[in-house]
Amino acid sequence: MVNTSLDKLLSPIPPISPSQLGDESFCKFHNTKYAYYAGSMANGISSERFVIALGKEKILSSFGAGGLEPARVESAIITIKNTLPEGPYAFNLIHSPNEPTLEQEIVNLYLRHNVRTVEASAFLDLTPGIVYYRVSGLSPGPDNQVQINNRVIAKISRREVAVKFLQPAPAAILSELLQQGKITPQQAELAETAPMADDVTVEADSGGHTDNRPLVCLLPSILWLRDEVQAKYNYRNIVRIGAAGGIGTPEAALAAFVMGAAYIVTGSVNQCVESGASEHVRKLLAKADMADVIMAPAPDMFEMGARMQVLKRGTMFPLRAQKLYDLYNTHGSLDDIPTDERTKLEKQIFKNDLETIWEETKAFFMQRDPELIRRAEGNPKRKMALVFRWYLGLSSTWANQGKKGREIDYQIWCGPAMGAFNDWVRGSYLENPDNRKAADIAEHIMRGAAFLYRIQIAKLQGIQIPPSQARYVPTVFS
Repeated sequence: MVNTSLDKLLSPIPPISPSQLGDESFCKFHNTKYAYYAGSMANGISSERFVIALGKEKILSSFGAGGLEPARVESAIITIKNTLPEGPYAFNLIHSPNEPTLEQEIVNLYLRHNVRTVEASAFLDLTPGIVYYRVSGLSPGPDNQVQINNRVIAKISRREVAVKFLQPAPAAILSELLQQGKITPQQAELAETAPMADDVTVEADSGGHTDNRPLVCLLPSILWLRDEVQAKYNYRNIVRIGAAGGIGTPEAALAAFVMGAAYIVTGSVNQCVESGASEHVRKLLAKADMADVIMAPAPDMFEMGARMQVLKRGTMFPLRAQKLYDLYNTHGSLDDIPTDERTKLEKQIFKNDLETIWEETKAFFMQRDPELIRRAEGNPKRKMALVFRWYLGLSSTWANQGKKGREIDYQIWCGPAMGAFNDWVRGSYLENPDNRKAADIAEHIMRGAAFLYRIQIAKLQGIQIPPSQARYVPTVFS
C-alpha cells in the first residue's frame, strides 16, 4: 500500500481474493468458488430461479422445501437438476415433529432423485428420516475409508443439538432402519465411523426459526465442541463449522471468518428479485431497520410454543399470531372461546366462520397428512391448533404470492441482518430492491470482506486510512 502524498512505501500488504476467505475444503467439497452459501428460506422463497442463479455462478444455495407439498418439491428437484447437472445446489430438509410422515416423504424424494446435498434445519433431535438419508449413502471407499455420498449441512443453534450431528448416527435408529431393511449391515457398520454431518452451521440471531443467540458467543462454543468430538472419534475429514445469522454486510462476514468460521451463510438479505418473495414484501424489507423485527409463534411447531423471527413493520401478523397462541393456551377448544372473541377472529383474522375454516383445514391435511385430522377429530384442542395453523400457514403463502387484501397479514421472515444490509447499501445501486440479485449480493459481501481484511492489516501496521477510503461500497459490475 502506497501513501501517494508522500510517495513512499509504508508497508507491503499482499492482495487477497474472496476465494481465500474461509476453509478451502468447503469449496472443493461442494464445488463452489467461495466459502459461502445462501441458506434456505421455506415455502420456496429460496426458489428454483434463486438456486439456479447462484449455481450458475458456482455459489451454493439451498432450495426452500420447508412447508411445501412433496409434488411441489419434486418439481423443483427436476428443474434444478436439469439446469445444474453439475451443481452446486442443496435442498432443505426441515424437521417436522407434528408431521413425521411428511418429513419421511421428502427424504424418500431426495433419495429417489439422488439429491446429494441436504440442509437439515430446525431439528431438535435426530430422526429416522435424516439418519436414513445419511446412512443409505455410505459405502466403502477404495482406501478402506468410509465414502460419504449423501452430504448433510446441519443448521443448529444449541450445543445439545450440534453434538448429535457431530457424532455418528445413534445405534437405536440404526437398528430400527436395519430391521426395516432400509440400510444394509455394512452401512450400519460404516455409520459408526462417520459423523452425521459434513458441515455444521451455527445459526445465531436470524430470520425464521431462531434462538436469538449472539454469534460471538455461540460460534466459539461450537468450535470447541467440534474439537472435543473430533479428538474422540478422529474422523478422517474434520466437520467444518460455519456461521449464519446476522450476516448481511462485509463487516459481519469478515468477523465470522476471523472468529474461525469455515464458511458463512446468508438468509434474510436474499429475499431478492430471484426469490419467491413478492414485490410488496421486497419493498417492505428494503425499508426495514434492525429493530423492525419481532418473535412470533411458528406455524410448523405451533403447539410446542416454538417461535420465529419476522418483520413487524407494515404487517399485523406478529400480533395476530400471538393472539391465536394466547387463545390456544387459555382454552380447551374453539367452543370455549367467548362469543365476542370468536366474532373478532372470524371478522378480522380468518374473514370467515371457523367451521368453514375447519372444513378447509381438513381438506388440506387429508392430502398432506390424514393422520393429523384423525387425531384432531377426537381432540378439540388439536382441532383448535390446526384451525389456528390455517392462518399461520397461509400468511406466508399470501406474502409470497402478494395476495391483495391480505397485506396486513403477511408473514415475512426477517432477522436484524436485513436492517444492517439496508444501512450498508444506502446510496448505492442496491438500495433499490429491484436491483438486488442473489449473485450480486454474494459477490459484494465476499469482495467487501476481502477488501476490509486488507484494511485491517494496514491498520494493525499503524497505517492511518481515511474513513471514506476504508469502507466498501457496492458498485454495479461491469
